Amino acid sequence: MTARPTARIPAGLPAWIFVPAAVGSLLVVLPLVAMLLEVDWTHFLQLVTSESSLDALALSVRTASASTLLCVLLGVPMALVSARCRFPGLAALRALVLLPLVLPPVVGGLALLYTFGRQGLIGRHLEVAGIQIAFSTTAVVLAQTFVALPFLVISLEGALRTAGRRYEAVAATLGARPTTVLRRVTVPLVLPGLVSGAVLAFARALGEFGATLTFAGSLQGVTRTLPLEIYLQRETDPDAAVALSLLLVLVAVAIVLGARTRRAAGAL
Repeated sequence: MTARPTARIPAGLPAWIFVPAAVGSLLVVLPLVAMLLEVDWTHFLQLVTSESSLDALALSVRTASASTLLCVLLGVPMALVSARCRFPGLAALRALVLLPLVLPPVVGGLALLYTFGRQGLIGRHLEVAGIQIAFSTTAVVLAQTFVALPFLVISLEGALRTAGRRYEAVAATLGARPTTVLRRVTVPLVLPGLVSGAVLAFARALGEFGATLTFAGSLQGVTRTLPLEIYLQRETDPDAAVALSLLLVLVAVAIVLGARTRRAAGAL
């Protein structure tokens, strides 16, 4: 008979550390279990397939996809500059880029409103040209991009710092142009980090609430995303709110697990 492997505490790790670790895990898991117990499973499919729910889900997927694309287009250059360049003020610039991580979403929505609203810093000029952004689907995309962009920047910046610059230096020494080095060496080298960051950005955009409500409002089929639909249903149909919340949780869990699996595969 072969002996069963037993769990061992790694050297240097005190046994008491498992107590706060377990408490922290319960703090995350118990609310999810409580929500599962409250779901009306007999009417679950009916609750999540109502017209307003499907409209909100479809809008959330579309806008989160668009905002993720914007995060990639803007975040990749930002991460490259932050990880590869050195100039005065870089630390302050990086802090400002990461500010949405700690900024209350409602404050972010107000900032966007005062920038792109009808009387905003930029919005007043767009209004003259007949372009209105606030309280439109475009506003939803901008709000989601505002809060999700730091997730991609941080993920990709970490991958760039870990990868180092030696392969890029070799390619440049061999005569490759900077754009060729970026396309053929840098991006493939940090692709797992880029994919992971994009997935996390999509998940954050999908769950965005405060900035969207403040900057875009709640118009069905136009700006009412799934989190806003959950908030409204909570007042009129709690069973639908719980069912939609579970749906959003399941999507988020699948996205996070996919990102972790992709990162682990890239590390092998």
